[in-house]
Amino acid sequence: MVLITILLLACVTFGTRYLFLEGKLPVRLGPNIKQLLSFSGPAVLMAICMPILFVHNDQFDTSLSNPYLWGAIAATAAAYKTSNIYWTVGLGIIVFVITGYQF
Repeated sequence: MVLITILLLACVTFGTRYLFLEGKLPVRLGPNIKQLLSFSGPAVLMAICMPILFVHNDQFDTSLSNPYLWGAIAATAAAYKTSNIYWTVGLGIIVFVITGYQF
């Protein structure tokens, strides 16, 4: 049963991607749908990142000693100020490492 589910999901994924990425097919999305789909990337990224930032040892962690939270705050500030991916990632990692060590 699991194998059938995996194969069906693979077919659905391939089919939807093929329909929209193949230029010769007459399937076109309207501007409203395109605008709606532009939010899917950030939504998936948030769904991946939020548990990493806030859940540790099966507990919701918003304490000031959470290095993941400080790294995310620093990366967000760098992205807002510089709009440069290198500064954003670099500053986020540096702050994460510095706040992760217990001196």
